Amino acid sequence: MRTLNTYIGSSVERVEDARFLRGRGEYIGDLNRDGQWHAAFLRSPVAHGRIRAIDTSAALAMPGVHAVVTAADIEGEIPTIPFRRPNPTIGPYAQPIIAREKVRYVGEPVAVVLADSAEFAEDAVQEIVLDIEPLPAVVDRHTAAADTTLLFEETGSNIASVFVADKGDAEAAFRDAAYVLRDQEFSTQRQTALPMETRGLLAEWDARAQRLTMSGAAKLPFFNRKTMAAMMGLKEQAVDYIELDVGGGFGARGEFYPEDFLTAFAARKFNRPIKWVEDRREHFSAIGHSREAACKVDMAFASDGTILGLRGELYVNIGAYVRPNGMTPVRNAAQFMSGPYRIPNIHLEAHALVSNKTPSGTYRGPGRYEGCFFTERMLHIAARELGLDPLTIRRRNLLTQEEMPYPLAPVLPSDGRAETACDSGDHRVTFDRCVVEAKWHEKAHLQGKLVDGRYHGIGIGCFIEGGASGPQENARMQVEPDGSVSVYAGSSAIGQGLETILAQIAADALELPLERVRIYHGSTTYLHEGWGSYGSRGTVMGGSAILDAANKLLEKFRIAAAARLDLPPDEVRVADGVARAPDGRSVPLAEVATGLAADGSFKNATPTYTYGTAAAHVAVDAKTGHVEVIDYVVVDDVGRIVNPLTLHGQVMGAAVQGLGSVFGEDLVYDENGQLLVGSLADYVIPVATDYPHVHCVSMESYPSPTNPLGAKGAGEGGIIPVGGVVSNAIAAALTSLGVEPRHLPLSPPRLWALIQTAGKPSAHP
Repeated sequence: MRTLNTYIGSSVERVEDARFLRGRGEYIGDLNRDGQWHAAFLRSPVAHGRIRAIDTSAALAMPGVHAVVTAADIEGEIPTIPFRRPNPTIGPYAQPIIAREKVRYVGEPVAVVLADSAEFAEDAVQEIVLDIEPLPAVVDRHTAAADTTLLFEETGSNIASVFVADKGDAEAAFRDAAYVLRDQEFSTQRQTALPMETRGLLAEWDARAQRLTMSGAAKLPFFNRKTMAAMMGLKEQAVDYIELDVGGGFGARGEFYPEDFLTAFAARKFNRPIKWVEDRREHFSAIGHSREAACKVDMAFASDGTILGLRGELYVNIGAYVRPNGMTPVRNAAQFMSGPYRIPNIHLEAHALVSNKTPSGTYRGPGRYEGCFFTERMLHIAARELGLDPLTIRRRNLLTQEEMPYPLAPVLPSDGRAETACDSGDHRVTFDRCVVEAKWHEKAHLQGKLVDGRYHGIGIGCFIEGGASGPQENARMQVEPDGSVSVYAGSSAIGQGLETILAQIAADALELPLERVRIYHGSTTYLHEGWGSYGSRGTVMGGSAILDAANKLLEKFRIAAAARLDLPPDEVRVADGVARAPDGRSVPLAEVATGLAADGSFKNATPTYTYGTAAAHVAVDAKTGHVEVIDYVVVDDVGRIVNPLTLHGQVMGAAVQGLGSVFGEDLVYDENGQLLVGSLADYVIPVATDYPHVHCVSMESYPSPTNPLGAKGAGEGGIIPVGGVVSNAIAAALTSLGVEPRHLPLSPPRLWALIQTAGKPSAHP
């Protein structure tokens, strides 16, 4: 009896790491072309103002400088960047690719210098004289909502959209509730995804072929190709986005930004390769921001802690424009605020407010991180006021397998996504496992206790992660002369180990050794259409498309081998790259199938829902505000695990990223809309030694019924509960001091100030 492949479920070391460890990775910074010019951007130093004049003469006179592009060089209307998920109200708030008459945030592109080197271009930027008439800056949500100063005068409002999540009868639920937690205000700070590698592009124009090639693709190469072609007046097939190695994405890197268009425009206008790589300071003011959200909400309960209803207002500061996916965090905050809990009656209104800050987009767990923080803080407070154990109030309301599929609250206006429901799982199982792994009951005696000058506390919180974003993904397989199989996938690699995961799936499906499978991904040259990697979709959507392609390829091989063996195809057995007849005769794959190819596709608009629970044990120094995370535990159920090793890295990395969000990362602006963060000395991210005791357990008890792998998207869940969990632990530690964290981040100075003012009224952001 032969042994079937078992790559799926095995901790296969990442195949892509071999080239990285040998220094053979190729990033955009490594790519150069003969005769290329380097681009540098003049960005607005003013948050809000009217452009009176731009004098580029001094810059053009500098050695090595060839051209300066401004809005005056673009004929007709300035193009705006299209939306990935449009809705009826956001059209007027789209971002122009360059400022012509008005600037709306510090960092908005105003001009592009093209020179022989990046250094020449950057020096020339400093010589451009920019005359801007300042206008009042709209910085916070309160000023934005007042509509006293409008960013877009023609709209009459700074509210770009309002999403309403509605389910059941919230009014009746609150009228009849035994207990209502009222007027709870919480907020999360503005952050950015901060990939290790900043953005970069190399644009090349082939005048003879009328063809544009953009190197440096990530996340959305096919959407970006379609967008670029339309904006440049080209056929889609005349544009290619080439994916290189990518130093992280986390939702922000790879969207279509103004720099995409402007580098391409310059390449075509001057018929030169144009290269641009942003520096870190520029990155802070130009890449998408996220997370700046606040709420005022109520939660209704029965006397035993059963949640009856959730209602209130959410306010998301989205910055100066609606970027291509800018509404997703706003929509998600409303729909996913209920989390993994059984809440039958919901009415939430989420307001997207424009301001004179860098425009926002998605960042790992968009909207879910914010909503989870709000809900978990309310459950902590409600448990105390109802006299319930924090474990009891959660477990009583968690979803069970018998309730699946469990519908989440529908959201209007629609952005093209279908109504959604949690697909499978018993949330009590991961909850109970987390309680055990965190040693909750053994540590319960430490709650609020002062030990060696520090207050100890343990907190807990639960989450769901919507993943496997549809609508489709494509793949193609081709047999090579040596008997190996090349696999082309529409999914993109953004540091998540995609090559390894897809190779495992393909090798198992084809029953070939892993080393005989080669994965090619992301670039638009490989497939006629693809979707990329976003919303934790790469494994589920790309992997399922590969399964379809593999089944079709094996059938073609079986038919070809049957003709050679003079047998009916159903009598041929295929394994290990060999077709065998019942009498023992065989034909190897390479002999009959060289050049044989098959296309596969997977269509699915139904998301998957990884879910789980996290717990934290902290020690707080009330004299300094410093918090040590002694232990952090997260337990999730991901449906089916393809590679435990890479999954563990994803969950742990997300958890640590979330801990950095809680304690240090904060994009601070002053009252004039000036960003006060310019380097990693200002924006404190976690390092390996900060959180040495993070423990992750992933389960696969309830496979997803929505895809043939049974897998669920699992790249974001680890970050979603961190804000709520750690804040609950800090609140438990400081109960005797009356401290109730409501606003993130909880940096030592902010927590110290909170301790000093505990019990006193305070202004909310």
